[in-house]
Amino acid sequence: MSDIELLKTKFQYHENWPKQGILFCDVMPVLRDPITFEILITNIMSHIFTQTLPRLAKEGSESRINYVVGLDARGFLLGPIIAQRLGAGFVPVRKRGKLPGECVQATFTKEYGSDVFEMQKDAMPSGSNVLIVDDLIATGGSAAAAGSLVRQMGSKVAEYVFVVSIPALKGASSLDAPEYQ
Repeated sequence: MSDIELLKTKFQYHENWPKQGILFCDVMPVLRDPITFEILITNIMSHIFTQTLPRLAKEGSESRINYVVGLDARGFLLGPIIAQRLGAGFVPVRKRGKLPGECVQATFTKEYGSDVFEMQKDAMPSGSNVLIVDDLIATGGSAAAAGSLVRQMGSKVAEYVFVVSIPALKGASSLDAPEYQ
């Protein structure tokens, strides 16, 4: 069994959650098992080192990631580990009203409602290369909002990283940079 197949066996699905008609894919069981959690992080890091960073270098950009942005809430579980392994800073994107100080905002719609994301205005300097991390991409609304926040800061999204993608919802089409899942 491949690493990816092993990870997929850990996902749990919940019908009609958080609302009727939604089939929710829960990746938390992967994180509960230290071996599959390490396999997940190792696969992401391998992709970044063999694909993302060389692509940035070919594009003439600085070939490093300066910040990893994790989306509320599961991006908070993956992002700091990835940031630490890259020698990068970690920046959380939270729902409105959860961060102190002056913040930039972006409104988004997802398959079961709308919300507002925020990032602290002093979270990163302009010109940073940023990796955005979340557990899942469905419609792409929350990831695109995070990308908008990064652009408002004068920085560039180098790539979006997800554990799971739901291709039928075409979320990647709303993103301004490549996605890896």
